[in-house]
Amino acid sequence: MNPLIIIRGGGDLASGVALRLYRVGFQLAIIELDKPLAVRRTVSFSEAVYEGMQTVEGVTARLVSGDQFQVTLEAGEIPVLIDPNANILNNQFLTSPKSTFVVDARLIKMEPEPLPTQIALHIGLGPGFTAGMNCDAVIETRRGHTLGRVYWDGGTLPDNQQPDGDPRRVLRAPTAGTLEPRKQIGDFCKDGEVIASVNGKAVSSPFDGILRGLIHPRVEVAEGMKIGDVDARNDPSMIRLVSDKSLAVAGGVLEAVYVKLKGME
Repeated sequence: MNPLIIIRGGGDLASGVALRLYRVGFQLAIIELDKPLAVRRTVSFSEAVYEGMQTVEGVTARLVSGDQFQVTLEAGEIPVLIDPNANILNNQFLTSPKSTFVVDARLIKMEPEPLPTQIALHIGLGPGFTAGMNCDAVIETRRGHTLGRVYWDGGTLPDNQQPDGDPRRVLRAPTAGTLEPRKQIGDFCKDGEVIASVNGKAVSSPFDGILRGLIHPRVEVAEGMKIGDVDARNDPSMIRLVSDKSLAVAGGVLEAVYVKLKGME
């Protein structure tokens, strides 16, 4: 059995999962919001929603409609659909309850809404998911010795509401409104240099470093919302590579997928 794997969300963590699934031969698709919220956009397949297509580490995803879905799969690309409610699972021509797996990689950090229909395997990433209750398996997303582990019963560590590493690296919106970039992803930023503004309020670099991510300017941001990421390592190549964390989480997803397939033999 070669299932179709639907990934909810196309941010950097989801994209690491997509890359590993794609590279071992699974057919997959990504479903997203009409205005995705990814910050590390250079390594996020969700950017296809804005640009029409996005290539990450040699793999291409393309924004499609339902009637372009199958031909995109056959062309060796990853279809991206705007489908925040996962309505594709109700489409009997594209998915099947017996052969469709879902990976919820939205990182919503709260209990998810029920899927619109039964599927063969439902994998959740991080806090909010509880295996045996609102999904079949859950993958740990917090850094540490449990990162990437698969749980078939219970949940992951709770959300500690703290970013990995230096918390200063995360840029947050000083007010609600529209972001106006002054820097591009990959640019070097000096300590205190203005990176962007939101409704005239400056967002400055917390230290010398590379601008690793910045939310798309078409997104209407809320006060306190994560809008950027600065990395003190002076290595511009990092903006083109998915993170070690996303690959570790992807390893857990692969484990869960193969355990399920073995059980279905």
